[in-house]
Amino acid sequence: MSTVAPSDSQREDLLASADDLGRRCAARSKEIEANRFLPQDLAEALAGARLYRMLTPREYGGLEVSVETFVEVIERLASYEASAAWCTFIDCTACILAAYLPNEGASELFSNPQLKAAGVFAPRGKATREVRDGVPGFRISGRWAWGSASKNADIVLGGCMVLNEQGKPEILPDGFTRVQMMVFRRDQVTWLNNWDTFGLRGSGSGEFEVHDVFVAEHHSASLTDDEPLPRTLYRFPAFGLLGIGVGAVALGIARHALDSLCDLAKVRTPQFSGKTLDQRPGTQQAIAKAEAGLRSARAFLMESVRQAWNEAEQQGVIALEKRRDIRLATTYAVEIARNIVTSMYQLGGGSSIFDSSPLQQCLRDIHVVTQHFMVSESTYEVVGRLFLGLDTNVSMF
Repeated sequence: MSTVAPSDSQREDLLASADDLGRRCAARSKEIEANRFLPQDLAEALAGARLYRMLTPREYGGLEVSVETFVEVIERLASYEASAAWCTFIDCTACILAAYLPNEGASELFSNPQLKAAGVFAPRGKATREVRDGVPGFRISGRWAWGSASKNADIVLGGCMVLNEQGKPEILPDGFTRVQMMVFRRDQVTWLNNWDTFGLRGSGSGEFEVHDVFVAEHHSASLTDDEPLPRTLYRFPAFGLLGIGVGAVALGIARHALDSLCDLAKVRTPQFSGKTLDQRPGTQQAIAKAEAGLRSARAFLMESVRQAWNEAEQQGVIALEKRRDIRLATTYAVEIARNIVTSMYQLGGGSSIFDSSPLQQCLRDIHVVTQHFMVSESTYEVVGRLFLGLDTNVSMF
């Protein structure tokens, strides 16, 4: 059974919501940055507009949109306020777990229409099996970094290494270690409030921890070993969707920087010049090249997403070649976005250095985005090995 693609009206409604909420978030950008995480009323508004529900299965009240629509909405939101877009895509990707959970667990955890979720895939926790009040589950302790959007969340996910009675990792039949995503209630989590960063300040991506908490087994699943719902969206690997979200945010930041420079160029006259910035040939060339680069990188990402979607819909699987192309396209999108933002910042001259400049914020935000492990420079090495036909670890593809 394939996913029904969202209607044109649903897509337009989501984009309109991204425009509306993007403007609201942009108007409060300084508050968001000072707060170090999204103000709760903005998180509630994003949830109320169903932007957090884009990747949640339909049977649990989600929208289950196409990946292309997901990219468009996150990109649009990021063109106004990057931290809000980052939190939105993290919330969406956390909700993918609902497609892997037993129906009982997914219904209990993900059916709330106002649900706000967050999570970290990395297995930073340790889980031992335990039965509590007749309920099988896990006793868990751990500490996770990069907990974006978790300060607003009702539930928080954390990857865990499952340990056996001897305290050693459980080994699956294929020889790999069992890694399980656990879902914690908000009251089980402690935040360390240590998100003091250069950019994406409003994403609240600090550390969180749990200590000896119990999670029922049906509130946990493996994103690598358990089978998700047999529909098109969930044939995309979770890590692939994570990388796609990163790429979408980067494209939105680059669009914000490019549009901001175009606005500035009409009114800014550089020192010792009698012409506004837009009258200078160097500015005109840089804008044209930036526009070409941004559209090209975006087209590559969208083409890769569409081809993977079509293959998932028609064949029931996404071949390694298509997953490879997605990783390459997302990493390339981030690289091009970084180059564009840097160029626009430099063109803005001295005005770019002030806190009041959107170019300054774009520069800070994009350079934090580039540090995400899904779009690191090492991706090119791995993808290059695949093009060369070399043996390659593709577990993150």
